[in-house]
Amino acid sequence: MNIKINGRSVEIKEGSTVASALMSNGQTAFRKSIKGDARAPLCGMGVCFECRAKINGRQHERTCMVLCQEGMEVEVQ
Repeated sequence: MNIKINGRSVEIKEGSTVASALMSNGQTAFRKSIKGDARAPLCGMGVCFECRAKINGRQHERTCMVLCQEGMEVEVQ
């Protein structure tokens, strides 16, 4: 299965969450806090909201809660 991460096409395993796809492709920070601190998944179950990213044009999606779909476009800061 292929998705795009910041415009770059990557191959991932079917059934992966967006968070795991990002991390397995070397993404260590998903967004920045208001103060500019790097943020990445903390809880992995949708409680903390630290893993938010833009998915298919929708801002602030929790990447740990979304399963990847063929052709999905993900943008991180």
